[in-house]
Amino acid sequence: MGNGTRLGRVRGLGSAKSGTHHWLVQRVTAVANLMLLTWLIVSLVTGDVSSLESLQRWLSSPFAATPLALLVVSAFIHLRHGLTVLIEDYLHGEAGKLAALVLLQFFSWGGMVFALFCIARIALGAAPHVG
Repeated sequence: MGNGTRLGRVRGLGSAKSGTHHWLVQRVTAVANLMLLTWLIVSLVTGDVSSLESLQRWLSSPFAATPLALLVVSAFIHLRHGLTVLIEDYLHGEAGKLAALVLLQFFSWGGMVFALFCIARIALGAAPHVG
């Protein structure tokens, strides 16, 4: 009982039980992105970031580096989940779909790790002085 129609049970059709997870992750990361982007814009507008040195000083504070790192993580998770759904829905060839999903994973994880590395390098004071 409760497993759908007889034909659906025979064919193995039914819920994959992953749609709710994608929907929830998209909504949570969208709200997080909105709040963190608002913080970033307000911080940049109200703070002294007129030069590269002042921007590096600002980012070396944990009160700036931590929310910026959270923004990077949230944005890349949002990007990955959103593009995964788009690829799964609109690419019909299995080989092309698999290739696109693998490339998406590499680029989204690689971009996130690179951005976090850059933030950590500046926040910890290891960035070279430009000027």
